[in-house]
Amino acid sequence: MRAVRALETAIARCLSRAMVVGTAVLMYASLGANAAPLRIVAIGASNTHGWYVGNRGAYPAQLQVLLRAKGIDAEVTNAGVPFETTGMMLRRIDKDVPSGTDIAILDPGGNDRRFFGTKEQRAANIAEMERRLRARSISVLVYDEEIPLRYRAFDFIHLTHEGHAMIAAALLPRVIAVLDRRRSDVLSSRNASRR
Repeated sequence: MRAVRALETAIARCLSRAMVVGTAVLMYASLGANAAPLRIVAIGASNTHGWYVGNRGAYPAQLQVLLRAKGIDAEVTNAGVPFETTGMMLRRIDKDVPSGTDIAILDPGGNDRRFFGTKEQRAANIAEMERRLRARSISVLVYDEEIPLRYRAFDFIHLTHEGHAMIAAALLPRVIAVLDRRRSDVLSSRNASRR
């Protein structure tokens, strides 16, 4: 009789623990499902905007598709404006990258060189945009790589669809790395607060 009662008590404890764990898992899953999407703003000039390929063909839209395919709920806003230099981007950075943005992608492009800007002023504008965004706790990714001609359209300035796909693919691991760092920082701070 004692053995039966002990077995019943053990079973009840196991079921009770399973219920607690199950409830915790459901609550965690619910929090994840209700979490706000990752908010990314891509700021740049005509290539960011999607000259020749349209907004849906531009790298910000393609990056959003790639992130969602990885299971990351992301909204990537295209803040590309044709013909802009880094000085013009700097003037609108605070307005076009709103509060609540998680990551800003800066694509400074080549208009500074085309419109007689100096390398030094371009570098200073990029640094100031980065500083302002980081001061607002926005992670910044600067995409300023040399793009092979095979990804350029007939004008040798703007990108083809394949060029936009290449940039989106290059940005994907960078965005994921930012997310991994943020998760790591959150876990570290939670563990530190428990001590």
